[in-house]
Amino acid sequence: MGRKKFRGGRKGGFNRPPRGDGPAPYRSYQEIVKENANMESFYNKALPFDNDEERSEFWRALKQELPNSFRFCGSKGHALAVKRLLETRYVPDIVNIERYDGEPVQAPQPVPWYPDQLAYSMNTPKHVIRKFPPFAAFQKFLVSETSVGNISRQEVVSMIPPLLMDVEPGMSVLDLCAAPGSKAAQLLEMVHAGEEARIRKFMQSLGETKVVAADEEDVDISIDAGDDGRATGLLIANDADYKRSHMLVHQLKRLSSPNLLVTNHDATLYPAIKLPRDPQDPDKGQYLRFDRILADVPCSGDGTLRKNINLWKDWQPGNALGLHITQVRILVRALQMLKVGGRVVYSTCSMNPIENEAVVVSAIERCGGPEKIGIIDCKDRLPLLKRKPGMHQWQIMDKSGRIWSSWEEVQQHALTNDGHMPSKLSETMFARPDTSNCSALPLDRCMRVYAHQQDTGGFFITVLEKKEDFKAKPEAKARAVTETTGANGAEPAKVEAKIEKEEEKAALGEPTDVLPTVGAKRTLDDGDDEAKPDVKRQRTDSLPGEGSEARPEAVVETEQALPEPKAEAADTDAKARPNNGGPANRRAKTSDGNSEEPFKYLPSGHAVIQDIQKFYKISPRFPSDRFMVRNATGEPAKAIYYTSALLRDILVENEGRGVKFVHGGVKMFMKQDAPSAEVCRWRIQSEGMPIIEGYVGPERTVRLTNKETFHKLLKEMFPKFIDEDWKKLNEIGERAKEIGMGCCLLYVEPDGSDPDFSERMVLPLWKSFHSLNLMLPKEDRSAMLLRVFNDTSPVINQTLKDSSKKQDEAANADAETNDQVMTGVGAIEDANGEGAEAAEQLPDGAGHENNAEAEPISVAE
Repeated sequence: MGRKKFRGGRKGGFNRPPRGDGPAPYRSYQEIVKENANMESFYNKALPFDNDEERSEFWRALKQELPNSFRFCGSKGHALAVKRLLETRYVPDIVNIERYDGEPVQAPQPVPWYPDQLAYSMNTPKHVIRKFPPFAAFQKFLVSETSVGNISRQEVVSMIPPLLMDVEPGMSVLDLCAAPGSKAAQLLEMVHAGEEARIRKFMQSLGETKVVAADEEDVDISIDAGDDGRATGLLIANDADYKRSHMLVHQLKRLSSPNLLVTNHDATLYPAIKLPRDPQDPDKGQYLRFDRILADVPCSGDGTLRKNINLWKDWQPGNALGLHITQVRILVRALQMLKVGGRVVYSTCSMNPIENEAVVVSAIERCGGPEKIGIIDCKDRLPLLKRKPGMHQWQIMDKSGRIWSSWEEVQQHALTNDGHMPSKLSETMFARPDTSNCSALPLDRCMRVYAHQQDTGGFFITVLEKKEDFKAKPEAKARAVTETTGANGAEPAKVEAKIEKEEEKAALGEPTDVLPTVGAKRTLDDGDDEAKPDVKRQRTDSLPGEGSEARPEAVVETEQALPEPKAEAADTDAKARPNNGGPANRRAKTSDGNSEEPFKYLPSGHAVIQDIQKFYKISPRFPSDRFMVRNATGEPAKAIYYTSALLRDILVENEGRGVKFVHGGVKMFMKQDAPSAEVCRWRIQSEGMPIIEGYVGPERTVRLTNKETFHKLLKEMFPKFIDEDWKKLNEIGERAKEIGMGCCLLYVEPDGSDPDFSERMVLPLWKSFHSLNLMLPKEDRSAMLLRVFNDTSPVINQTLKDSSKKQDEAANADAETNDQVMTGVGAIEDANGEGAEAAEQLPDGAGHENNAEAEPISVAE
């Protein structure tokens, strides 16, 4: 998020006139015609509109461009603070823009049904946004806050499913098909709801922190109170595609949660997660059951026609037909892993009943019927959201374009046509006859959202509750008509037998083989994945151009990605030893050829942990048995991570079981070149700061209250701190002069008189011999400068400026000396030229006393 798409920005690139008889500099592409006879014929019959006028509104809305939308992220207090900035700084300038081409310019509008109005939508045309400076300033704000995780660009209807899950602190949550991650981010915020205020209130009750501010978020300290107020819940975000699972990591790492795991598994065969055995019953294995599961499954995606306009020419009935079985399997697996009393939210961005109501009925049928699984009525939830009820009867279009109303009709056709069955049709796709125990399911409790109702995309949502445990029935053998074949051309019957076997293994918690997934997971929209993070999924059958679509390269999270000094690397290898009760395995390759570094927990008494605790005077209340590294040796090399207790138990118990963990934990400490042996070499990482800040002793803290002091620290990297320079830092100067070298905590505590400077923050500060520096990534500095000071000018790197100045002075001095002493000596002049060239090639800050501390900036994030 935050990266821009540059159009024609290269020098002389696309603006040159054509040479000779060559092609014109611009190519003209035929605009896609927003018509599809088959699709229009099907939905005109399949969707129960009230009248012809509503049907016309439906198609008219689908042919219009989708409004842009976004929501404010993070804790409620922080989200409201960023929202206030939008309303007070940017909206007034936008609404004052004069009419353009006779059309009024509309500012972003709050989504009326979203809680606390933390979601916004805007339908201003792109040419207006590009033309007017107020929109340019707003766009800069949007990109800046998105890059640091305070804003999520997300389609409005995509925000609905998490809001219907009723996630509460302390719950275990699974997002089975999570990429690209916008819904998972919503769920993660719910897992941590009220955590910051809860921790501060808990610390206050122990007399270990200041009195809670008057505007502190009101929370019940008894909720999720088992870990000193820290969130004890869990979110596992999963995706079947390895590269997309790393996209999840990229999206969700911004939320800095020690309660997050990212996995890479086929959702139809998601493995059982093992837990530590119960001391009261040590012979019985325990496996994780989830309180809430989101199954936002792969689908044909025709609800996204306004955004993915290629669907107008590419839509075909086979897209949905080929995905039905996979969707049923995913929903059944979700219900198997759910606690009794837990909820599964099933959702698609498709309007086709084969992928919606038919899947819900089939899954409930396989799981034992309405006695085991119920459909929850959500008509009172999100009252301002306009929606339609689910359908009890529906029609199906086969690949030839023929429409069928019932399975009996299909069977009758087969009897009169020598047993020939319409391709890909199966009994589970149709509404159930009266003889079935699922014929009277309250499918009207399902929720359908259409484009014309509130200017959105199309969506389908159902909330299911598990009433009792069950043993899932095998799939009906009639599914063989779906023409399922293995990747190597295996017979359908063999593939079916293999799938059944793997499903049984998954349910028992045994490792499963990788099977080809029926259908394809979502692919990225054209453009930046960060600008459009909630892109919906594509269809089963490969369409022209899909196979060649570029995907982001996976960035494997590993400490070995950054080279260590050779001597230290040799020492680390010498210390290689087993950890977590298992062998010190190297990066293990899975059956699909991908590999990840292992997760190795450090013992509480590890020398590095003890040194850190001693240096920062960390309270003994802070757990010391949750620190972890990601390398085969199990020794700290570059980073030390922190996880919740539940994550630790999961990662330790499932080591070597074939569960493909991609990410877990928050970077708490990063290795840092220290100015002396007495200084701790492990600095606190900015993302770990909210977790540990309440437990660091006052000996390593500095308190800032002045807005201009904060501006100076943000604006200037490595400000000098020698002689009388400390006086320039106002209220923190004397304390900064006295505190020992190394990492310390900067408490930013505004007095509340300035609404733009009112949010409490705790940031890592590094003191060296001659400088003081906020250890923040550059994008975080820039975002804070824009948010608090409306400052868009570049950050000043004093170290680089001083280094460049010294090099220039040295070069000038050498030139004068050479002119005076070596005049006319060509060989010496050549040598001087080489020396100057070598000096130009020195890295920024090379030779400067601050270079050692400049290095961490490149790895601060």
